[in-house]
Amino acid sequence: MRIPFRTTLTGAVAAATLLVGGTAHATPPGPGVSARLIGQKTVGDTDYVLREITIPPGQATGWHYHDGPLYAVVQQGTLSHFDATCASDGVYPKGSVIEEPAGPGNVHIGRNLGASAVVLDVLYVLPHGAPFSQDAANPGCPFE
Repeated sequence: MRIPFRTTLTGAVAAATLLVGGTAHATPPGPGVSARLIGQKTVGDTDYVLREITIPPGQATGWHYHDGPLYAVVQQGTLSHFDATCASDGVYPKGSVIEEPAGPGNVHIGRNLGASAVVLDVLYVLPHGAPFSQDAANPGCPFE
């Protein structure tokens, strides 16, 4: 399936997972968080997957990281993004582009603090066969 570059870029955003450490436990996505496959293609040893992620009001992705970079566009709502220091590293309203770097040093969570659903088009660029995200424990933040 050929996905036009413009559509791929417009349809790119992410939601995610975290580093497991100590006695902390992975945090699953909140109730109602869902994903719909839009398209996928493998080129060499890289998987390109475009998904639509929906995060209901008051819910979150759970702490995680990705094995490859992610690119996303907020189609609806506002995504609040936090890093492993518990600091906000971005607030992304409709039309914003989000880029998430790869690796366990980039643990994060996406939260919907608004009154309507957040809808993201996310492009995952992953090593062939890698999961969309790797679960991580809450690094000690007072939320999630």
